[in-house]
Amino acid sequence: MTHDKAKVEAGVLLVERWILAALRKRTFLSLTDLNQAIAELLVRLNQRPFRKREGSRRSLFEAVDRPVLRSLPAERYAFGHWQTARVNIDYHIEYDRHYYSVPYQLTGEAVEIRASATTIEIFHRGIRVASHQRSTTPYQATTSHEHRPKAHQRYLEWTPSRLIEWAQTVGPATAELFEKIMATKPHPEMGFRSCLGVLRLGKQYSLVRVEAAARRAVTLRACSYQSVKSILERELDRLPLETPVAERRSVDHPNIRGAEYFETGDTPPTLQ
Repeated sequence: MTHDKAKVEAGVLLVERWILAALRKRTFLSLTDLNQAIAELLVRLNQRPFRKREGSRRSLFEAVDRPVLRSLPAERYAFGHWQTARVNIDYHIEYDRHYYSVPYQLTGEAVEIRASATTIEIFHRGIRVASHQRSTTPYQATTSHEHRPKAHQRYLEWTPSRLIEWAQTVGPATAELFEKIMATKPHPEMGFRSCLGVLRLGKQYSLVRVEAAARRAVTLRACSYQSVKSILERELDRLPLETPVAERRSVDHPNIRGAEYFETGDTPPTLQ
């Protein structure tokens, strides 16, 4: 609105002349005193009659602006941080190292997260589908009961031992893989997502192949969901599994210090 630019500049110039210029030689010892002096001059400026029309700035405000003013919001504005995410196979999304549930029908879908200081809101295609109180507990889940599918009700009390028993129905290698995945985490529950992901791979590749991939992952010490998925995608589970190379035996030689030397503190043998 460039046609109003001159009016705005004229208003700024008027304030400089009637307020700033009037205070330029005064000394203020606090911001409160300065604001009070500005407020008094501002009242006088707004009540000053126009030269070429009736009324004043104050009367014009009361007649034109005040009738259309709206009430202030009942709640203070809360800053929100927006972020996109994809819903995990366990119908949770991750934000700031914490997991929040969404309706299970959105598994695999892209969603938007609006995070405030106290609330986590999740939107799908512009519609809010979930709202949770924000948590600062890392690697834990906040789950709404209504977000769970009915088929998952019997698995609400998951434990590491129960998950391993479930894996044993696939095979011993899968059970061992689950044990190693959970053993590498500070808390076993942090490995549940990876274990469930491995089980879900059985729907795509068959449980027989998942067991073979788990055996290869354990042998190669690559115990993770991503490793098993990569083995299946590259069909490495169909290849024969190589036997690990045996550890080399230590060399026995009179010039090499053994463990007993460091335990007794004896002087090293003379080189021959």
